[in-house]
Amino acid sequence: MRKRRDVTRAAEVLQCKQTVERAARDGLKRSGAERAAKRVFLAALCSVCQALQGGMLFPTESPSREVKDVSGLWSFRADLSPERSRGFEQQWYKSPLAETGPVIDMPVPSSFNDITQDAKIRDFIGWVWYEKDVWVPARWIQDQGTRIVLRVGSAHYYSVLWVNGVKVTEHVGGHLPFEADISGVLRQTSGSACRITIAVNNTLTLETLPPGTIQYMNDRSRYPAGYFVQNTNFDFFNYAGIHRSVLLYTTPKAHIDDITVETTFSDNIGLVSFNVSVLGSSKPAVKITLSAQDGRCVASADGSRGVLKVTDVNLWWPYLMHENPAYLYSMEVQATAEDGQTDVYTLAVGIRTVKVTSTQFLINNKPFYFHGVNKHEDADIRGKGFDWPLVVKDFNLMKWMGVNSFRTSHYPYAEEILQMADRHGIVIIDECPGVGIKDIRSFGNVSLAHHLTVMEELVRRDKNHPSVVMWSVANEPASEMPPAGFYFKELVSHTKSLDSSRPVTYITASNYARDLGAPYVDVICVNSYLSWYHDPGHTELISLQLNTQFDDWYGKYQKPIIQSEYGADAVPGLHSDPPMMFTEEYQTTVLQNYHNVFDQKRKEFVIGELIWNFADFMTTQTITRVVGNKKGIFTRQRQPKAGAFLLRERYWRIANETGVLPTWVLKSLNSPFHIKSEQKVFNS
Repeated sequence: MRKRRDVTRAAEVLQCKQTVERAARDGLKRSGAERAAKRVFLAALCSVCQALQGGMLFPTESPSREVKDVSGLWSFRADLSPERSRGFEQQWYKSPLAETGPVIDMPVPSSFNDITQDAKIRDFIGWVWYEKDVWVPARWIQDQGTRIVLRVGSAHYYSVLWVNGVKVTEHVGGHLPFEADISGVLRQTSGSACRITIAVNNTLTLETLPPGTIQYMNDRSRYPAGYFVQNTNFDFFNYAGIHRSVLLYTTPKAHIDDITVETTFSDNIGLVSFNVSVLGSSKPAVKITLSAQDGRCVASADGSRGVLKVTDVNLWWPYLMHENPAYLYSMEVQATAEDGQTDVYTLAVGIRTVKVTSTQFLINNKPFYFHGVNKHEDADIRGKGFDWPLVVKDFNLMKWMGVNSFRTSHYPYAEEILQMADRHGIVIIDECPGVGIKDIRSFGNVSLAHHLTVMEELVRRDKNHPSVVMWSVANEPASEMPPAGFYFKELVSHTKSLDSSRPVTYITASNYARDLGAPYVDVICVNSYLSWYHDPGHTELISLQLNTQFDDWYGKYQKPIIQSEYGADAVPGLHSDPPMMFTEEYQTTVLQNYHNVFDQKRKEFVIGELIWNFADFMTTQTITRVVGNKKGIFTRQRQPKAGAFLLRERYWRIANETGVLPTWVLKSLNSPFHIKSEQKVFNS
């Protein structure tokens, strides 16, 4: 391996404000990309010095709230200066961006990388600047009792946000939302005119999630002065930009800041524990109303904490596990301040339980087997930008296949995707961006502190989704390294302290006997690519090696196991008989050999299988990738390969083994296998 230069090595020992300031002064002496990386790191360090404050409820409209989407076409400019610092030096945020130099149109949400024909933009590392002028309704400004909030669904990676030239917030990390109360700024500046400026830096360092390094090429016979590359240890393209919607929304000054629900049931009685946080009022009157899908009130309570009791409860069941899956109640929360001002927020609630034994994963006390996929937020042109047509298409494809679950590999997905999963009964393993933690320096205290904060942000955002049944704190870390034991012990423990109702895992590719984090997880999730990265071309070895893998892991830890990744690349339309690598036949042969072992071991302690990957996706250019990773069972354009039909037949067959699928469901979905007349039906 080539040596990597850690541009923030001197910063690893920084632990307090005084040291941060000293490092900032030192950073002025460094070259541009190093200084950009230093800025990202210092912001990350400052962000972990205090626990998260407040909630992060998804913006919705109600009698007391309005939402204005300000996504669309924005002005865009990449800071192409050698030091990537011209925008800050010239204070581009203080005037319209077009006055600072050339700008181009940029759609939001989207990654900026694939929008232009310029390779410099596609591969750009450093600061990019976004700007949009919007009008804020006059009544929002005039009503002093209205709180105006600007929210960014996600921007990758480090963001600084200004309104009318005034800095209102900054945020470290992609994939999770951040927001700022801009009421005061708007009322003190130019009223209804609102110029939003967002600077985004996609530089990755050893302390970011995911981590990376900046490597300078110092051979002047081969590289110009200042030439550098961004190195990473993950196999997907480092798309960047504003990836999700930018919203303006309002609340009353006395407003519902956060809601936490936990659910359980006994016999036909459902129990919903709730905790409501209200800001701006010292003694708010809180009223909770839980309604069924037909609008009937099934339970109500007064107070910010309590338990709702639901008689003849409809449980939230996964897709294909029940005749009435994904049942959601509607919980309306009303908070009335001393002056009579009322805030209203409505939350979808699914009543269900999750439990793990030594051999099973139980949802509502029934064994659940994960037959699903791993995904990416990835598509042509838009990159990781949120796109409703793509989301709906993916859910239709998953349900067509009989998929009942997926993992948000390797970062949190958009909140709208989780809401879709809630409504359709698709079970989710919710993963943070802890992918590519391979360097021992990424196990330091600064990295751990940031990782803990990211988990706080993730749990805070997703804790109320019934579809989310397990947290994943990392993917394929170097968990054999000496610091990994303490690191993952703290990380798993912290996550459990945030949410005790869900199991916690991480995805491993380490040796079972040397994985120092495995003792702390609830479920073992193992990635292996037998006959691909190991013994390529030799599919005859899969059965022996996979059986050994499962027996080794279970023998040591006595915990249920999910095959969290497996698969092989298949170039669509490439065929060979006998099968050869990269053909569709080889991909299906690999899958079939894995499936034979799964069918044996799921009778014992294997509780799931997640194919890698749902669809082909873009990666960095390497000699092993032909315009991206081709392990998808669908192409990047969502057209099926042979493996999709193989998995469809398998997943529907597994679902039917439970005896709960009625004939009419299978017929309506054109199930690919014969429907026998003696097939069992739902038990009511």
